[in-house]
Amino acid sequence: MNLRQLATELFLYGVESVKPENLIPQTLSLTDSTLQISSDSYQINKKIYILGSGKASVEMAKAIENLLGERIAGGIVVCNYEEKLKKIKVFKGSHPVPDENSVKGAEAVLNFISSLKEDDFFIYLLSGGSSALIEKPFPPITIEDLQKTTKLLLRTSVPIEEINVVRKHLSMVKGGRLGRATKAKGIVLVISDVIGDDLFTIGSAPLYYDRSTYKDAYEILKKYDLLDKIPESVRTVIVKGIKGEIPETPKEENPNIKHYIIGSNINALKKIKEKAEKTIKTYIMTSQLKGEAREVSKAIVSIGKEIKKSSNPFRPPVCLLFGGETTVNVKGNGKGGRNQEICLSGLIEIKDTENFVLLSGGTDGIDGNSDAAGAVVDRSSYEKAKKLDLNLYQYLNNNDSYSFFEKTGDLIKTGPTGTNVMDITIIVVGG
Repeated sequence: MNLRQLATELFLYGVESVKPENLIPQTLSLTDSTLQISSDSYQINKKIYILGSGKASVEMAKAIENLLGERIAGGIVVCNYEEKLKKIKVFKGSHPVPDENSVKGAEAVLNFISSLKEDDFFIYLLSGGSSALIEKPFPPITIEDLQKTTKLLLRTSVPIEEINVVRKHLSMVKGGRLGRATKAKGIVLVISDVIGDDLFTIGSAPLYYDRSTYKDAYEILKKYDLLDKIPESVRTVIVKGIKGEIPETPKEENPNIKHYIIGSNINALKKIKEKAEKTIKTYIMTSQLKGEAREVSKAIVSIGKEIKKSSNPFRPPVCLLFGGETTVNVKGNGKGGRNQEICLSGLIEIKDTENFVLLSGGTDGIDGNSDAAGAVVDRSSYEKAKKLDLNLYQYLNNNDSYSFFEKTGDLIKTGPTGTNVMDITIIVVGG
């Protein structure tokens, strides 16, 4: 059994399993006038409107068009690229920092959803990236002010759930506000890119409701010492919100709109396990991996090394599956991403270990500032590096894992996949 090949095949299979073209027909069906999803059914006597935002929205829209065909009355999705679809108009927004196009996209979606009548029915396609792709800031905040604030939050390594609390309170389309703009009934199909599949966080919850407050947003900015760094207009809106001069985000779910998580990291891990079990004993370790990439790597690799040394907690051969999203504290000026960093840090730990493979990849096909999804390493990677006289520590310290793996030939390149359920890390320990 070629362990490298096995790990690579399993990763690609996991990504395939959470692509919209596979998820949507598995979760949604329309028979005559009955739309079935999960254990719920909806009587649809009119045509259906399609809306959406996020990096997977175009692929989700294509799958919906294939499924519903002539039943679609039209609609709009906002993605990070443009494509011509049969019935649904695509707007291009910006990611990870919103721009004027994000505002145009948000306004188009807001105007469309506001125009729907009480007896209309819509399907909203939500995926990761929506927070930046659609944006309509509260006046007097300008898009430039919002860009500055977003960059500050991202640069300070504020966790995504806290970033989204701040975003929700500066926006007219987040934290349930978009959902409050319509009288129509609808469902939201969600592909989750956050740990724990928290509907309050995914895409900053445009159609859900919000438990956080303006006071929470203020406290987050204070905690990370950003109150004096953010633009004056942002401070003004938050202070007005605290005083009650601007209405809070909706605090109750809209009874006319129901959310369904159709794709998530744990879904992908379960599919991989199902396939892997035909070849090797496989365990899902967690779908909630987070922390600094190189430290997380050392921790998970140590589990594999223990298995190799003492057959604890499992007897080899064995396959371990991890999902989630780590972070990288960038200090160098190299090229790479969190998955490649996991692999480079892990390679230092396994360089003398036989029959041990570590793979880590982003399900969206894009890792950090590179064109690779991730990498796959084993002892042969170290042997190649030695021959090429590459210093592992030097590349790691310069956050230049991509250049290292480009030279050793260990990169995984899928191109953009049209989905995103965070990252998948696979360890295979041979007998």
